Amino acid sequence: MVTRVLVTGAAGRIGRAVLALLAERSVEANALVLEDPGDLPARLVVAGDAADARTVRAALDGADGVIHLAAIPTPEHTAAQELFATNTLATFTVLEEAGAAGVRHAAVASSWGVTGLPWTADPSPHPAYVPVDEAMEPQVADAYGLSKQVDELTAATMARRHGMSVVCLRYPFIGGFDERLRAHAARLTAQPALGARDLWTYLEVRDAARAALMALGVPGPGAHAVHVCAPRTLVPFPTEELLRRYHPTTPLRRPLPGRTAPVDTAAAARLFGFSAQYLLDD
Repeated sequence: MVTRVLVTGAAGRIGRAVLALLAERSVEANALVLEDPGDLPARLVVAGDAADARTVRAALDGADGVIHLAAIPTPEHTAAQELFATNTLATFTVLEEAGAAGVRHAAVASSWGVTGLPWTADPSPHPAYVPVDEAMEPQVADAYGLSKQVDELTAATMARRHGMSVVCLRYPFIGGFDERLRAHAARLTAQPALGARDLWTYLEVRDAARAALMALGVPGPGAHAVHVCAPRTLVPFPTEELLRRYHPTTPLRRPLPGRTAPVDTAAAARLFGFSAQYLLDD
């Protein structure tokens, strides 16, 4: 088990949840942030760019695990070239410096966006089949999805290069039991078409943090990309009914009764025992 974890992007939504979980588990934390907000529960806070090697080396002080969350999270407000360069260089730098420092366990925030479905220019994209799994061919036509594809390739390279275990977590929409998640659920319930690209999936932020910390326990060397999401959708409609309406050409590979999420999370369960615990309708 790791004893000190560097969390990049530590002031973000998932980053703060990770720091809280590390404190709860009595695991020391280092934090890397662009700007220090002054309230992070970490033994060391380093302010700077995750793409800068010197900054990352300072932030790694004594760490034996890394949870890399620092990234531009959507393509909506950033030029494509800047987004791609920022995300991919940060991931390369963090894993390269971690591996060189002797860190052998890392978790990286990938994204549902790696499928290409959320941001493709296609006005009505459809998954090749459901439930979606890690083997499904991506449909990426945007800089964000491409950056996550490259991040996953970088993880595989660093696993070979440094003998690391690196797990890439394909996060869906993340929110806490607060206005963000509830508002999103209400919006998709009123207009289910808005959730079709994401297959109406979500993950509560504490589960996102749990998945990241659990992923650090995967033995290496090796790289893995896994989907993680809640087992039920955010909307109060039968999943198969939604699929027939919004993805009528998509083959159904197995029954999805009730509100079963049309994403296969079995790989995360097999690899590190993850299943979501915080469900909005509970």
